[in-house]
Amino acid sequence: MKFKIVHVLLIISLGVNLYFLGKWFLIDQWYEPSEEEQVILSEMVQKTVESEGYKNLAEKENIIAIDSSMDKNKGGVFPYYFEVSVRTDKQTYLFYCSDANCSEMENEGWTYSIYQDENPRLPF
Repeated sequence: MKFKIVHVLLIISLGVNLYFLGKWFLIDQWYEPSEEEQVILSEMVQKTVESEGYKNLAEKENIIAIDSSMDKNKGGVFPYYFEVSVRTDKQTYLFYCSDANCSEMENEGWTYSIYQDENPRLPF
């Protein structure tokens, strides 16, 4: 009886460890920024707010939120896998580094915005 319990606990332990190792290897390592990468993303948000593209956008549309993210799976080298999303009531604009030194941020694309069909999500 003890052997069966130890055997079941060993299998459960291996399964849990494989789950966490797989989650780290497949998701966290590629999409979750480390502390250093989080600082870089914060600086990129600041550069985005100071950019001409953002200033032109702020004049034309109502900016609701700014978010930063990274995706190492999309290819490219540092810092091209970082992005800053500026959400407005019409679209979400994607800002990327203009060069390898990330001296400026440029609006390189846009996508759908949830705020076209929804109200802001703040409860107040």
